Amino acid sequence: MSSGSQPPDRAAAVASLRGQVSELHKELVRYQLVVWTAGNVSGRVPGHDLFVIKPSGVDYDSLSPANMIVCDLDGRVVEGDLSPSSDTAAHAYVYRHMDRVGGVVHTHSTYACAWAARGEPVPCVLTAMADEFGAEIPVGPFALIGDDSIGKGIVDTLDGHRSPAVLMQNHGVFTVGEDPRAAVKAAVMCEDAARSVHIARQLGEPLPIESAAVDRLHARYRHVYGQRRPAGPRGATA
Repeated sequence: MSSGSQPPDRAAAVASLRGQVSELHKELVRYQLVVWTAGNVSGRVPGHDLFVIKPSGVDYDSLSPANMIVCDLDGRVVEGDLSPSSDTAAHAYVYRHMDRVGGVVHTHSTYACAWAARGEPVPCVLTAMADEFGAEIPVGPFALIGDDSIGKGIVDTLDGHRSPAVLMQNHGVFTVGEDPRAAVKAAVMCEDAARSVHIARQLGEPLPIESAAVDRLHARYRHVYGQRRPAGPRGATA
């Protein structure tokens, strides 16, 4: 379908998301979360049963808004001349089954993959982990690319879990967020936590954080941390 035949609101939403998703791939490179052409970012098109994802096997330096691929929630290509990411089926499954998710990221970052190779969750032993993940970073089942198996493993593992990240066993990291940027942030934080806890374990057993303290840290981070919009008349936000 050509962009000229889209309803204007959909065309604008797709165009905006193409730019955002393309640009966010630079963050994966910047934070050394990927090598060669591995990894991907996707974003759900607000108000439409579509998402935008990178093309398969294209160098990061060659990514642009124009070559991002638009897919429906079954993973079928709606717009784009290239093949979509090999992880498209997994992203599509997540979007179909997790309405709150607006962005999905996949990386093969080094330290997180080391935990995934052992099939071991990253324990919540740092306040920054309590803030971002609200718990350990869990491990999902081993699954092969090609069908819904990876997506199902992601959804089943994160169901009822506060972590926006999952380590798929023997594979790598998948993260989710309310939008693509939040999912990228979770991927960055996941690798940072995996690295720090790995180093701590070389020195001895990390000290646990009590679950009540984890709960308080996570709640504060979600509801107090950062900037808040100024209150308007009668307490309304501007």
